[in-house]
Amino acid sequence: MLHVDLDQFIAAVEVLRHPELAGRPVIVGGRGDPTERAVVSTASYEAREFGVGSGMPLRIAARKAPDAVILPVDAPAYTAASAEVMETLRAHPGAVVQVLGWDEAFVGVDVAFPEATARDLQREVLERTGLHCSVGIGDTLLRAKVATGFGKPGGVFRLTAANWMAVMGERPATAVWGIGSRIGKRLAAHDIETVAQLADADPEVLVAEFGPRMGPWYRQLGRGEGTRVVDDTPWVARGHSRETTYQRDLTEPEQVESALGDLVTRVMADVAAEGRPVIGLTLKVRYVPFTTKTFSRRMSPPTTDPDEVLAHVLELAAKRDASRAVRLLGLRAEMPMPEDARDGHTPRRSGW
Repeated sequence: MLHVDLDQFIAAVEVLRHPELAGRPVIVGGRGDPTERAVVSTASYEAREFGVGSGMPLRIAARKAPDAVILPVDAPAYTAASAEVMETLRAHPGAVVQVLGWDEAFVGVDVAFPEATARDLQREVLERTGLHCSVGIGDTLLRAKVATGFGKPGGVFRLTAANWMAVMGERPATAVWGIGSRIGKRLAAHDIETVAQLADADPEVLVAEFGPRMGPWYRQLGRGEGTRVVDDTPWVARGHSRETTYQRDLTEPEQVESALGDLVTRVMADVAAEGRPVIGLTLKVRYVPFTTKTFSRRMSPPTTDPDEVLAHVLELAAKRDASRAVRLLGLRAEMPMPEDARDGHTPRRSGW
């Protein structure tokens, strides 16, 4: 199986739209104004040479790369470009495509020479869309996903049971897809710091730390094992979330309440399109300067009523430190999964 990952996707789309930017450092984030509160969505390879990376505050990115072109996020343009790429992958003979996001997908192909197929896909995507991609080859989805990182930019790399430990064994456990920094710290507390140590970890230790389901799963990730089938069943979201970074800090209760009302309206519009009720809520509050707290609750009974959801959100917000100014609010609404749905239960870096 293959994992196709578009190189510097958002920046690459912008360069296609603005050819004069080719070879220049390009940063995309927020409304394109580094004086506003916003973060970098993506940076071109030229901008990354200055130390600019995704998630970095835009004002810091502008200081690191003073000659960079900073552009606003244009989600519809990226959605359209992504759709064209996925159509290209599906058009390849015998391909089964499992979309992971705007810029990546697993591709199932039954071929004797996957490297040749990977090169074919790269050429087809480039010819149709003008975008470059890297391809990972693996005997599990996890190995294919991790392999792509070794092929970037524009290359092909293979990871299988035969070379997994030779390539990955001495790397930090956080180099494995699905193990982020927080899990890495918990593993390190048990002297589990490398992929090899995770693969050989005492199952009882992992179960005690992470529980009977997640403990064995993390050990499995350390061995590169997992799903071996590409599933093109349409992905169904477990929930919808929205968040806003405010250009002026929210200091008054009325400001916070109004902002929460707006978030609920936006999230519940997304939920309504799904036709499923809300069964859980998570409120994210980021104080000034940058401390983040989350507050969660389960909904019983589930509801589709925005007013009822708002009432619960306000109760969650009452748990915050009202003496501190707020710079960001976020809301996630979780929904029940249809019995026949694929929820994309694959390792992810972010919990939000």
